[in-house]
Amino acid sequence: MKLKLKSEKSVELILLFCASISVLSVLFISVFIFQRGAPLFSKVSVFDFLFGTDWLPGNETNPRYGILPFILGSLYVTFGALLLSVPIGIMTAVFMAEIATPKVAEILRTVIQLLAGIPSVIYGFFGVIVISTFVRNAFGGTGYSVLSASIILAIMTLPTIVNVSEVSLRSLSDELKAGSYALGATRWQTIRKVLIPTASSGIVAGIVLGMGRALGETMAVLMVAGNAPIMPGGPLSKVRTLTMNIVTDMGYASGDHLTALFSTSMVLFLFILILNLLVNYISNKTRMEVV
Repeated sequence: MKLKLKSEKSVELILLFCASISVLSVLFISVFIFQRGAPLFSKVSVFDFLFGTDWLPGNETNPRYGILPFILGSLYVTFGALLLSVPIGIMTAVFMAEIATPKVAEILRTVIQLLAGIPSVIYGFFGVIVISTFVRNAFGGTGYSVLSASIILAIMTLPTIVNVSEVSLRSLSDELKAGSYALGATRWQTIRKVLIPTASSGIVAGIVLGMGRALGETMAVLMVAGNAPIMPGGPLSKVRTLTMNIVTDMGYASGDHLTALFSTSMVLFLFILILNLLVNYISNKTRMEVV
């Protein structure tokens, strides 16, 4: 009996150690980023940094570090991608979980998993050759734009949204459907008014993960968005996101310029943290309303 208790205690300690590694990793990364980025604000005000529209780190007499164009670029590209991928992803998940035959669902699941495994640089090449050309011919402009970046990110976030949403729908009890059918509801009414609301917390989690993928993606967006450090003027304008700015300048930055890139990382970190907290709050509130 004592040996069994010691064994269980050892397993608990191992699991606690593994969980602590994740927490400590986030903590160390956070401390490192803030330690390297915070000194910039002794020379540049937070307001000028967040709401400045000029990014001129190479100006020797008057360097400026305004990242508002990059913040707006990240928002435009991310929410543009979600606007395209969320409806398609949820409808695909509903089809796979409730309508498709097991064989068809398995084929679709395999294809979606393959889509998730494609390297981002391949998506970038596809965006340059196909999507940018399509946008240029259909809507005008250079083709390297917010719209092109949103389309390529929508394709990249689809696997995450579909997989998580499908698992959430499949995990629901069959009694929910049986009860709905017993009350005279059709299949579509059951899906729309019973299954999707009940699985909404899982679906929202999939959307959050997709949002994180869109916000953190760099290579594919760098290849199709135009990488212009200017205020985005619309769907067809060139754009630079926060991640693109870090990658573009990191190779040659030094001094205050390098510190400003770490400050940009701070903003990106806080931005993702706030979004996750907000969506988790909405998800928990939705779950309580359903219950």
